[in-house]
Amino acid sequence: MFPQRLDAPQAYDIAKAMMDGFNRHYRLFRAESARAKHRFETADWHGQQRAQRERIEFYDLRVKECVRRLDNEFHAGAQPMEVWHQVKLHYIGLMVNHLQPELAETFFNSVTTKILHRTHFHNDFIFVRPAVSTEYIESTDPAARPTYRAYYPSRDSLQQTVRQIVEDCALQRPFENLTRDVACVVQALEQRLGGAKLRTNFQVQVLSSLFFRNKGAYLVGKLINGYTELPFALPILHAQQGGLVIDAMLFGESDLQMLFSFARAYFMVDMEIPSAYVQFLRSLMPRKPRAELYSALGLAKQGKTLFYRDFLQHLRYSSDQFRIAPGIRGMVMLVFDLPSFPYVFKLIRDQFAPPKDTTREQVQSKYLLVKQHDRVGRMADTLEYSLVAFPRDRFSDELIDEIRRHAPSQLEISDRDGDGRQEVIIQHLYIERRMIPLNIHLQECFDTGLDQPEAHAALTHAVVEYGNAIKDMVAANIFPGDMLWKNFGITRDGKVVFYDYDEIEYLTDCNFRRVPPPRCEDDELSGEVWWPVGPRDVFPETFGPFLLGNAAVREVFMRHHADLLDVDFWQSHKERIQSGHLYDVFPYDHARRFGRAPFPSTQNQGDCA
Repeated sequence: MFPQRLDAPQAYDIAKAMMDGFNRHYRLFRAESARAKHRFETADWHGQQRAQRERIEFYDLRVKECVRRLDNEFHAGAQPMEVWHQVKLHYIGLMVNHLQPELAETFFNSVTTKILHRTHFHNDFIFVRPAVSTEYIESTDPAARPTYRAYYPSRDSLQQTVRQIVEDCALQRPFENLTRDVACVVQALEQRLGGAKLRTNFQVQVLSSLFFRNKGAYLVGKLINGYTELPFALPILHAQQGGLVIDAMLFGESDLQMLFSFARAYFMVDMEIPSAYVQFLRSLMPRKPRAELYSALGLAKQGKTLFYRDFLQHLRYSSDQFRIAPGIRGMVMLVFDLPSFPYVFKLIRDQFAPPKDTTREQVQSKYLLVKQHDRVGRMADTLEYSLVAFPRDRFSDELIDEIRRHAPSQLEISDRDGDGRQEVIIQHLYIERRMIPLNIHLQECFDTGLDQPEAHAALTHAVVEYGNAIKDMVAANIFPGDMLWKNFGITRDGKVVFYDYDEIEYLTDCNFRRVPPPRCEDDELSGEVWWPVGPRDVFPETFGPFLLGNAAVREVFMRHHADLLDVDFWQSHKERIQSGHLYDVFPYDHARRFGRAPFPSTQNQGDCA
């Protein structure tokens, strides 16, 4: 039983004001997410992208509003620590029966750490561990939608059930040919089921809200038959003629992992109980961390909270040391990792050696650009933290020396608790999923020997994927800047992803030029650039010498992606984007489509063969 009032008269009022601030935040967040359905129905693609970008800023805006209110009404920063103890207890009381308690805890932490000095960031004042369970939360509103709907078809009624599932989404735009699309879905299901006997618990469970991202809406669910659970997703798109189509059927954990990849933009989903959505999605993708699922649903701050809790847990049960990350060291970012933990930690160097000409603020703006942009499955999401404490005894001396040499402003070593145990405090850093750098992956292929079929196939796949990654970013209006192999990584699923953002630019801000003809023999023989070059001039013809020194790499690249060395490729994409065109970049291969043409065109004739 939590007290309604304690000795400090303002403790409850402060807690209530903080909860009001959170409730306002989630109300606005949910309303913007719900509007994604109308934007999809009306094909407002630019509005959808703008809303996805602006929604990312909602959280910080609401935290600032709440901090201002607490300072103005309660002089919160001047309150003694005894009051903050009581504020936390009252806040816990307000979270009982709340539908988003885990998000409310994170909001409390964000507001409190803006007000209190960082030496007070202890369990006593913030929620390091969750105080309220998110299990079995249910709305008491009889009009509220359930988290998911269950359907119980027979084999004979499967077609009728699939149609009902789609119609229950209540999309206010007609399908081009729903009968045809339902038949395609049922055919895919029948092929997947094969001759399996339908057990007494045979059912289809579907999350009530569609998942909206850019030009697509995704119906997500699972099929249950006996002890088998089969995750699936149905992408719903606009056909060229204007009607809706079910474009494909994605099956299994791997397909869902690609859909919810950390290298893609966040979804817009209308959720009353986010934890219930995450719990359902975890049943589809048990290897996916809850932190990444919350982030994929647009709740990036909650993703950060859970990530940090997972990280602290890992530190407790591991003993290896942080080290300088393997690979070629960057000129802008200093990167370290913990070998037993699948992430890398990146901090901005204090100074940049020539030819790098940038500032800390510019680098941070590039990372923010990527956070707010459609990452099209080709740019890794980042978690940004300030004042992160690590145990000093887990840092190698070599790593400490490296930070002191190249980023001393970011390093503090202290005995914060006065117990003799030193901590390393990093002022500001980014955390990303660890991938194998593409240059290291290619070198491993060379070392194995390209006369070995596996090594040759791995090299071919990596080079083709590298070009595909660049083309996907181009479609999203992104010029990666530094396209060296070391700035790309390969994931466990074989996808190539870009992760070095300090030279990234909008494609439409670049000036793509041909190398001018030499004026004289000296120009022709010169190893230096003799023609004038503007700050955003790009010469695609010059990419080859930097990227294609190896004959085997060059042969594969020129066979699949020679157009990347042609200025016309870049200029034509730039002009189309400037004219308002949005390219289609979807999280599945065109071969998965129901008898339709490859992307980016949207042809919808034919059957589902």
